[in-house]
Amino acid sequence: MKVNAYFDEDTSTLSYVVYDEVTKDAVVIDPVLDYDPASSKYDLNSVQKLVDVVNHHGLRVHYILETHAHADHLSGSQFLKPLIGQPKVGIGANIKKVQSKFKHIYNFKDFNENGIQFDALFDDESMINAGALRIKVLYTPGHTPACSSYYINDSTVFTGDALFMHDYGTGRCDFPGGSSEALYDSVTNRLYTLPDDTKVFVAHDYRPNGRDVMYESTIGLEKEKNPQ
Repeated sequence: MKVNAYFDEDTSTLSYVVYDEVTKDAVVIDPVLDYDPASSKYDLNSVQKLVDVVNHHGLRVHYILETHAHADHLSGSQFLKPLIGQPKVGIGANIKKVQSKFKHIYNFKDFNENGIQFDALFDDESMINAGALRIKVLYTPGHTPACSSYYINDSTVFTGDALFMHDYGTGRCDFPGGSSEALYDSVTNRLYTLPDDTKVFVAHDYRPNGRDVMYESTIGLEKEKNPQ
């Protein structure tokens, strides 16, 4: 299994294209839409990087997977989808809890809070069929109620904002619906129960002490060195 990572400087976000090199089955995780808040304009530079790798390797993308609703960047999923063969856009079913909370905070009267904006809503521990990629959904709330991690082929987990690099820590818990208790449980009783050699790919890297970008760790390293 091959993992291609793409780092967005503006938001310190990692997007991933994950694929089987033989069958060309693939998923995209957490695509970024470039947005300039000063001008209220967006562009597709980050989306195009994902399109280019899909086309270059001749990949068949089954899903675009969101680990959660992102507070620090816009999702590029709806722009990416028609450019790579109309794969399904999926997220954990608890996105409905986030939608309900923010609908009332911002008084979005006509906003649907039933997750209809997505093609697939995943239950905890459900299995996603993406050809040669076997993906297990692990609910890891705390940063938001809707956070999910994706455990692929019993070897690699994409942790979203639940768990960052082993020299940095975890996601924040102060957004509406966030919970430090829930995040502690998600890390210690879910992610840390995976084998120590499980590869960990994170959704952000904030480069502590000015080091170069890093995005891959292991469960064993996280247990040993994560400061939080």
